[in-house]
Amino acid sequence: MKKTIPTFKTDAEAERFVDTADLREYDLSGLTPVSFEFEKKTAQLNMRLPKSLLEAVKKRSSARGIPYTRFIREAVEMALARPEAIIGVLVPVPARPGASGADTRLRKPRPPGPGG
Repeated sequence: MKKTIPTFKTDAEAERFVDTADLREYDLSGLTPVSFEFEKKTAQLNMRLPKSLLEAVKKRSSARGIPYTRFIREAVEMALARPEAIIGVLVPVPARPGASGADTRLRKPRPPGPGG
């Protein structure tokens, strides 16, 4: 049977434990992964969203126990960490027949048809 992790009164105690203990001997199943934000937030963003989208963001962030602004920042960071997930999502729409110049609107790509 695996040992339970002791309770620590200070960060120094926890650091000593991690430095010296063989963590394979301990039950880590109850631990929750966490991430830390070290970079200072010096820039600000103001955006408009549909009310329903903002409510959905707030509901999801509340379920995770984090502020909705952090939830949005994490979503942006994840999207940027996986550029292949974004590339090809939006493609230029070809110019309409009879229209002057190129149409600069974007649309979601259509799945390939049969044989392509």
